[in-house]
Amino acid sequence: MKVLRTPDDRFGNLPDFPYAPHYLTIHDEDGTALRVAYIDEGPRDAEPILLMHGNPTWSYLYRKMIPGLLATGRRVIAIDLPGTGRSDKPAERSDYTLARHYDWASKWFTALNLSNVTLFCQDWGGTIGLYLVSKFPERFARVVASNTGMPTGEGESDFMKMWVGMMAVATQFPWPMLESGMVTKLSEAEIAAYRAPYPTSDYEYCLITWPSLITVQPDNPGLPLNVAAWERLQKFEKPFLTLFGELDPVGRGWETRAQKFIPGAKGQDHQIIPNAHHFIQEDVADELVQRIAAFMDVK
Repeated sequence: MKVLRTPDDRFGNLPDFPYAPHYLTIHDEDGTALRVAYIDEGPRDAEPILLMHGNPTWSYLYRKMIPGLLATGRRVIAIDLPGTGRSDKPAERSDYTLARHYDWASKWFTALNLSNVTLFCQDWGGTIGLYLVSKFPERFARVVASNTGMPTGEGESDFMKMWVGMMAVATQFPWPMLESGMVTKLSEAEIAAYRAPYPTSDYEYCLITWPSLITVQPDNPGLPLNVAAWERLQKFEKPFLTLFGELDPVGRGWETRAQKFIPGAKGQDHQIIPNAHHFIQEDVADELVQRIAAFMDVK
């Protein structure tokens, strides 16, 4: 498997993101080494908060939340999922499968040997993060899911049908879609920061292929993995909170399923947050930090 690595100079002077990257090397099942980047701030012996992003973002998405979460005294970790951010990027469309995404994330997560984790996850970071919860429930203390889900072949919304169809024939990522998923207006420098990991469209195959891996249809090859993960999640009894954006067209609706079937979601202070779109971290970062901190403080 051929792998691309974004040059470091692409990440100079990122606005409001002074955090130095950490790196951990994992190996694909074919033996290829993949360097995975992540932010790791705060006391190493403190309770960890794991932040997982979606498409087409990377850990830069959490720049508004990291300071507030660090102020609670916790350790804050934000991964760049393989294919994004500062992490290595397999160079072919065919390199990206749901099984590989789950395998890469699992190898990184277990190598860090984290425990008592609070997960905040959104979009693909939610689907992948929830898979980790289903596989390693003993390592998680609680979960906050936002604008995400674990699709199990129930069919697709009009938005999802459009998105999957459009991206099936795309040769580059349609970057105006990023701002269409938030109320916030980004500066030119912030847009450039989001696009920094991708010097050319050859670096974008993770972003381009992710939509086809969403298991909304019953013939999707990744469906058995999600069906099994969803069965395991229905046994998760630790606290499980949903914080969804009122304006989100992607994940809305899954929160009611989670609240109904995941035992740990019973009795939690679930919220549909007004004036918050799909990239909720951009729109209501302070409120998310406050709600996460309150959730973690409940004994």
